[in-house]
Amino acid sequence: MKKAVVLVSGGMDSAVVLALAREAGFACHALSVSYGQRHTSELQAAARVAAAMGAVEHKVVTVDLRAIGGSALTADIAVPEHDAGERLDEGIPVTYVPARNTIMLSIALGWAEVLGADDLFCGVNAVDYSGYPDCRPEFIAAFERLANLATKTGVTRAAAGEPGLQVHAPLMRMSKADIAREGTRLGVDFAQTVSCYQADGDGRACGRCDACRLRAAGFADAGLPDPTRYAPGAESR
Repeated sequence: MKKAVVLVSGGMDSAVVLALAREAGFACHALSVSYGQRHTSELQAAARVAAAMGAVEHKVVTVDLRAIGGSALTADIAVPEHDAGERLDEGIPVTYVPARNTIMLSIALGWAEVLGADDLFCGVNAVDYSGYPDCRPEFIAAFERLANLATKTGVTRAAAGEPGLQVHAPLMRMSKADIAREGTRLGVDFAQTVSCYQADGDGRACGRCDACRLRAAGFADAGLPDPTRYAPGAESR
């Protein structure tokens, strides 16, 4: 089996990506990054998802992005909340973490070279992506070019006229409803995942942040029951 490094955050998108990579026949090495996010429950969810979806191994790498801050997820900045049906903010929200996906993919790239893996998988999405610039197809294409310019593997393959490293973003053009349906087809247990930007210590969702609203709308639009575990009173907000 070909090896692949799959970024697994603990949320619904990365769980589906891991399931897709496995379905495609890859031996999946799951990677999570503890970057100073508001809660560790998503890392606990990542471990559950990796085990449930048959990852060969699950590695957690620590990078302290709180040292630079600049985001509601890594600094003392309030996470925006919305009432049901309220329009989400346009533009780049304060939950954007500067360079997060660049850093995570770089770590995944380094591990891939050590493993001898040619494929990286991530769950970025350009449809329901909350305005993050590092979730666009242009970013993924640019990072793939960088990967093949900046690594021993990429340079060696190019010199030999062989295919280089690939960065896969299979959810890029999918809506949250599409992702919910695809995960259901693949047998993903979404109740094990945590998407909320400010989940509590038990991984229960707030029901009001952008991530919660997008997730809930995805299940509703897909005609599927929402398996999210909400904090007391959160569902009625």
